[in-house]
Amino acid sequence: MTRSPDPGQVPAGGPPGSERYVDQVTAGPGGVMTDDVGVITGDLTVSTTLDDDGRTARVAVQYTGADEWYTLSKTPALKASEGLAAYHRDILGRIRRGDAARGT
Repeated sequence: MTRSPDPGQVPAGGPPGSERYVDQVTAGPGGVMTDDVGVITGDLTVSTTLDDDGRTARVAVQYTGADEWYTLSKTPALKASEGLAAYHRDILGRIRRGDAARGT
């Protein structure tokens, strides 16, 4: 698992100073469902960013090394009560399992 060195850095268009976690993961069988292009599979980079309200999280995925980011279906979603890091770990687990993983 690779964590970005600066969790305050966000993808283009995100609010400055937001809490953020980024990891690389290989999607399990059935991949990940996105709002933009449907299911994507393979080696992915996952970015989980806390919204300004402090309660919801946005999850974006991209093919590792690509420029385009896609919104994980069913996000933004309420983050785990344990915090954004716990929600991000949960999302990574869902993606590893595949089955067209979604945010909730």
